[in-house]
Amino acid sequence: MEVHDIPALNASLNGIATVLIATGYLAIRGKHVALHRGCMIAALIVSCVFLVGYVWHKILVRGVHTPFGGEGAIAWVYYIMLITHIILAMVIVPLVLKTFALAIQGRFERHRAWARWTFPMWFYVSVTGVLVYLFLYRWFPANDTPPPV
Repeated sequence: MEVHDIPALNASLNGIATVLIATGYLAIRGKHVALHRGCMIAALIVSCVFLVGYVWHKILVRGVHTPFGGEGAIAWVYYIMLITHIILAMVIVPLVLKTFALAIQGRFERHRAWARWTFPMWFYVSVTGVLVYLFLYRWFPANDTPPPV
């Protein structure tokens, strides 16, 4: 695997997390507690692997960011999405950990209350993680994107 392959792998991990989070949500809505638990644990693991891959990629490219090649209205769409993604990505980590801790402790009423906030943010961060990849590397790559390290 080359350094330039890592963003696609990370986007795939975000996509898998998105499917697991959505499936876990639907499972608990249908009172399928074991399926919900399994999906959410798997989503947490996949998200942790993503985070390691993201940090590792940033280390390998020495923090250099990938330029966005879109212009005009699409640039506004991208940067608004990127800013909200970054902010919520930082916020979601402690929320996910707290929500999981409450479930592990068996405090399901509190878990449910926290999950009402955690679920939509985590889902949004996972979906927009895939979209950021698509915008940067597939749909609007910059002409001056540096070659892989």
